Amino acid sequence: MEQRRIGDTDLVCSALGFGTWEMSTNAYGAIDVQEASDAVAAAIDHGITLFDTAEVYGPYHSEELLAKALGPRRKEIVLVTKVGFAFDENNKNLGRNSKYDHIIERTNGCLRRLGTDVIDLMLVHWPDHNTPFEETMRALEQLKSDGKIRHYGVSNFTVEMMEECNRHGHIAANQVGYHMFDRRMEASVLPYCAEHAIGYMAYGTLGFGLLSGAFTPDTTFVDWDWRSRGKAFELPLFERDNFLKELRVAERLKRVAGRHGKSLPQMAIAWVLGNPAVSVALVGMRNERELAENVAAADWRLSAEDRDEIDRIFEEEGVPTHVETAQAV
Repeated sequence: MEQRRIGDTDLVCSALGFGTWEMSTNAYGAIDVQEASDAVAAAIDHGITLFDTAEVYGPYHSEELLAKALGPRRKEIVLVTKVGFAFDENNKNLGRNSKYDHIIERTNGCLRRLGTDVIDLMLVHWPDHNTPFEETMRALEQLKSDGKIRHYGVSNFTVEMMEECNRHGHIAANQVGYHMFDRRMEASVLPYCAEHAIGYMAYGTLGFGLLSGAFTPDTTFVDWDWRSRGKAFELPLFERDNFLKELRVAERLKRVAGRHGKSLPQMAIAWVLGNPAVSVALVGMRNERELAENVAAADWRLSAEDRDEIDRIFEEEGVPTHVETAQAV
């Protein structure tokens, strides 16, 4: 599998990364925990060497499950996790908190749950507008100095936020959504990361299921599935009228992929990895079947003609790609 470097760090990993949000059990539909655990081991065997999690996934469940699944193979992979939220005694999310002491405390919790002495890449999950970035960077620098993290970065930060962070430290990566239905970052964050040697970790590669080929017009989401609210990171992708248009796009894209002997998810992965600014495309893989399909896409490259055809399909179906819409943070 193709290897890519994250920014200007010494972290070199597979272009396809294993995302574990779906392993939190409280965000997506029901999962088979044993299948998900088996997929982690199989992913390493197939050459996937970056695993991404966060304490808020559950909370805590994803980190704990990943630690058990990795076991002694922890040393074979690049481990990424995220902090920046506060929780009460019942694990209710109390909102963003990136204060110095909180970042230190939460990182220690991540280390404990992940069963590791060091985290390869620690990210601040969302910007905390009530805490100066200088304070947050100071905490991350301290954790790096103490040997608890190797590198640090951010997630869902704008260009202006990254610039402010880098006045007080050195961020290695930014993890932000990027897929065919959401190209907001093409106008700002992606080119900035490329120019300043900051790794770009793309999440939502399969459009949160829109590019999985699994949805039909009859698809509904249970109340506790976040997609039931209609929005995907402030975009109305799962509102009914938009959803039906997007399914028509997906059906046409499926036929384009089929001409290459590929599936729609494989095309979605190839599309994201076709942007040279992307360091890693994160994909959730809940079982070995999904894993095998995703891995087979990692080295496929779409031609310029393929990408033009994809754009024409979006235009003809009247589905926006949200290139110029600012991302809410």
